[in-house]
Amino acid sequence: MNPTPHAVDLALLVLRLGLGAVFLAHGINHIFGGGKIPGTGRWFESLGMKPGVLHAWTASLTEIGAGALLVLGFLTPLGGAGVVGVMLVAWITNHLKNGFFIFRPGEGWEYVMTLTLLGIVVATLGPGSWSIDGHVSALQNLWGWTGLAIAVGAGGGGAALLLVTFWRPEKPGQPDPESPEA
Repeated sequence: MNPTPHAVDLALLVLRLGLGAVFLAHGINHIFGGGKIPGTGRWFESLGMKPGVLHAWTASLTEIGAGALLVLGFLTPLGGAGVVGVMLVAWITNHLKNGFFIFRPGEGWEYVMTLTLLGIVVATLGPGSWSIDGHVSALQNLWGWTGLAIAVGAGGGGAALLLVTFWRPEKPGQPDPESPEA
C-alpha cells in the first residue's frame, strides 16, 4: 500500500522541522551560549580551522540560515546543502578520528553522519506541499536529482573548499607555529 500524499507531507514536515530546529539551536548556541563566538572561535582554532573566529561565524550563520530554510521549507535544497557542508567539516575535522559511536571519547561520527544523510534526503525529496517551496511552482523544480546535486555539490564542494583553504591541523608531535610556545 502506498502512503497517502498527506502522510508524505506530514513525514517531510516532521523531518524538516526536526532537522531545522537542531541546526537553528546549534547556530544560536554558538553565538549566544557558553563561550559565545570567542569561545567557539577558540574551539575551531583547536581543530586547525584558522582563523577560528571566521569559522565560528561562518558555521553559526550557516546553521541558522540552513535551519530557517528547512523549517520554512524554502529553497530546501540550499538548506540541505548547508547541513551537508557544516556536517562534513565537523566530521572530518573533529569526529572522524574518534570512531563511530557518539559516546566514545571525543565523540564519534554517528551523529554527524546521520545529519549529513538527512540533509541529502530532504534536499532530494523536497519539503512536501506543506511548505513555501510546495506553493511556488518554480521552486518545485529544485527537488529530485537537482536537489541531490545541490546538496552534494554545494554542501560537499563548499566543505572541501573550506577545508583545503583553511584547515591546518597540527601534526602529531609538532607544535602549532602560531602558538606562543613555538
